[in-house]
Amino acid sequence: MAKTMPTSVAPTPPVDGLPVERSDPFDPPAVLAALREERPISRLRYPDGSLGWLVTSYPLARAVLADRRFSRRRELQRPPRRIAFEEEHPGPSEPGFFIGMDPPEHTRYRRQLTSHFTVRRMRDLEDRIARITAEHLDAMERRGSPADLVAEFALPIPSLVICELLGVPYTDREKFQHDTRVLLHLESSFEEAMGALVSLREYLHRLVVRKRAEPADDLISTLIAGGALDDEEIAGIAVLLLIAGHETTANMLGLGTFALLRHSDQLAALRADPSLVENAVEELLRYLTIVHIGPTRAALEDVELDGELVRAGEVVSLSLPAANRDPERFGNPDELDLRRSATGHLAFGHGIHQCLGQQLARIEMRTGFNALLSRFPDLRLAVEPEDVQLRTDMAIYGVHSLPVAW
Repeated sequence: MAKTMPTSVAPTPPVDGLPVERSDPFDPPAVLAALREERPISRLRYPDGSLGWLVTSYPLARAVLADRRFSRRRELQRPPRRIAFEEEHPGPSEPGFFIGMDPPEHTRYRRQLTSHFTVRRMRDLEDRIARITAEHLDAMERRGSPADLVAEFALPIPSLVICELLGVPYTDREKFQHDTRVLLHLESSFEEAMGALVSLREYLHRLVVRKRAEPADDLISTLIAGGALDDEEIAGIAVLLLIAGHETTANMLGLGTFALLRHSDQLAALRADPSLVENAVEELLRYLTIVHIGPTRAALEDVELDGELVRAGEVVSLSLPAANRDPERFGNPDELDLRRSATGHLAFGHGIHQCLGQQLARIEMRTGFNALLSRFPDLRLAVEPEDVQLRTDMAIYGVHSLPVAW
């Protein structure tokens, strides 16, 4: 049974779409904190006019992510903000797009990949990631100050790493980075976004066909050799891994550096003690939480959440930035504290859909931040902080560019 809300709160209308506009580049929209305090599960009106729910607290977000009564099936979802490629009500996920599936389909796909993303396998890549990082810092230093940290450091490093892992030619990076930008831009038209998605899928399908004839030492070739998946399924998986493998880590490196440069005490602590970097990465993931739109889940049956009745078929959107700032879970959550134990944050999600590549992302960030700060001990912003272009217009938050000097 739904709980009776206090008189002062009961008449509050639904939130119209998930808020994304910020007054501070590192803090979630203030309205989310107010909702978390007053109504941690509140009514949300989706862009198509339907009513669902918005969850802003840590315990509720974690509970929904772990509850099999909430589905990730794509055809049941509604995006809480207009996202071009979801503008028309979506059908089921295409082959290989396992993030939009429930078990057993999700399990079948993920099982093919789990062994390739273990902590041990990712640690085997550390030396190569360190060399890639050093090479890009060498090039940035040669070109001289000032530089755009996103273009010369944050974006190319994870792009090259995921290309080598998958077997995608890095020479094609302009194509897949462009298509990814169009796909994730909140102002792209439906036709533009779908065109970018089709372009990416066709490109990777051609690559799978080529590797079936000429296998190499990479993940795509390994999936082909396994024999459990067809070319269309492998191409779909490759689209997901290619996008997630460069887009998310790139934005954490860019936005994370911006945050460190704006918190001089924390920057000084990390410079003084590079061994702090593992803790620092977890805290930056919690503090920044770049997945700022969604995730969403659809109720498969009536479920009570914190006294509210979520009816079967209703969609629940989770604000991970708000959940990771919940004072019930993290003390002084709005402070960046690199010595904090931020384990348990939801930046990579939770439950069966928790980010497959999280260990790779952690290694790239640990390596990247330490190498960058060691190479440029006087690194600083080359523009005023308010002139840094923020990615509030993208499905993944971050900075479009970060001009730095040394």
